Amino acid sequence: MIKRIPRILIAKPGLDGHDRGARIVASALRDAGMEVIYSGLHQTPEMIANTALQENVDAIGLSILSGAHMTIFPKVRALLKEKGLDDVLLFGGGVIPLEDAQKLKAEGIGGIFPPGSSIQSIVDYIKEALSKRD
Repeated sequence: MIKRIPRILIAKPGLDGHDRGARIVASALRDAGMEVIYSGLHQTPEMIANTALQENVDAIGLSILSGAHMTIFPKVRALLKEKGLDDVLLFGGGVIPLEDAQKLKAEGIGGIFPPGSSIQSIVDYIKEALSKRD
């Protein structure tokens, strides 16, 4: 049976203007056979959730370097739930302290990838997490 190609939204919330890492991850996911939608810079949680709904994505990766991760991740998760997108995998990366990453995971956020994480570990995580949902 042919499975649908995973659709992944890579988003840059907030005022952070540095998107090199997000673009590298987006390219790697495309190279791994996934369909990737890159939102561009300065997205609000509402814009991210609306894009996820419109694009019918399987996962959302948030790239956050601004320090607002403890606000943005829960807000995006709540908006996804409001839109009936509870099953969308929400993961992320950026400058997120380990203690905060553990709190986010406890709140239902998926993998958190700090600077220096291997691209392959992100690809493998997404493939594995999405395969468990099939």
